[in-house]
Amino acid sequence: MSRLAPKFADYKDRYGNVALERDADGILLMRLHTRGGSFVWSEESHEELGYCFADVGADRGNRVIVLTATGDSWCEEIDFASFKLNNPAEWDHTFFDGRKLLNNLLDIEVPIICAVNGPSRFHPEIPVMSDIVLASETALFQDAPHFMGGIVPGDGAHVVWTHLLGPNRGRYFLLMGQELNAAKALDFGVVGEVLPQGQVFDRAMEIARMFAAKSDLALRYTRVALTQRYKRLMDEGLSLGLGLEALGVIDLLSRSKA
Repeated sequence: MSRLAPKFADYKDRYGNVALERDADGILLMRLHTRGGSFVWSEESHEELGYCFADVGADRGNRVIVLTATGDSWCEEIDFASFKLNNPAEWDHTFFDGRKLLNNLLDIEVPIICAVNGPSRFHPEIPVMSDIVLASETALFQDAPHFMGGIVPGDGAHVVWTHLLGPNRGRYFLLMGQELNAAKALDFGVVGEVLPQGQVFDRAMEIARMFAAKSDLALRYTRVALTQRYKRLMDEGLSLGLGLEALGVIDLLSRSKA
């Protein structure tokens, strides 16, 4: 292992919105939360997740990732007031973090298993970008904050959902604020399995242990092969989308103050 790579102890307690645990097999559990309760999307979590994904991806002691959230929802709330988006200087911070968020997630070179424990209305693209997506029967996916609120869905949502659902179905999902329940998400190929809420995390850990029995190279290189196209799509669309979203939000805010 490189002497420059981060050690788990270096970043284990660094993040206020991500609880991290790792077992002897190299299975890393990432549990999203806000002050120990259900995860709330905020400027802080937006920034933290990108840096956390970078630390996780650089640590070769992490062999399989299990990603989940706390409580009965994945992310149903957002702290809009925490974001400063009035002008280009304020957007620069969000633009930087927004690119790192999804690119650093894709740069993790080991399989990611996501246990979606409930509704995901804010940044639902994050859980469904995992290699294995398991959904609770209570799960629901919706891109709530963007086009329905007059905002361009350009922060990666436009890339992920048109890739997963197909061009027309993906655009319908984003433009109409469509809610995909767990059964519909399974039918559309967004998730791989639907389970009772109390079983989704245990199933994620079962798969993680199965994966951890494989060699490091099989784990790493399979993930690299399976994310190559996603990375290309993000390279093509993410920066443009964030720039267009910024222009739309600044216009929306300026007209609301007029």
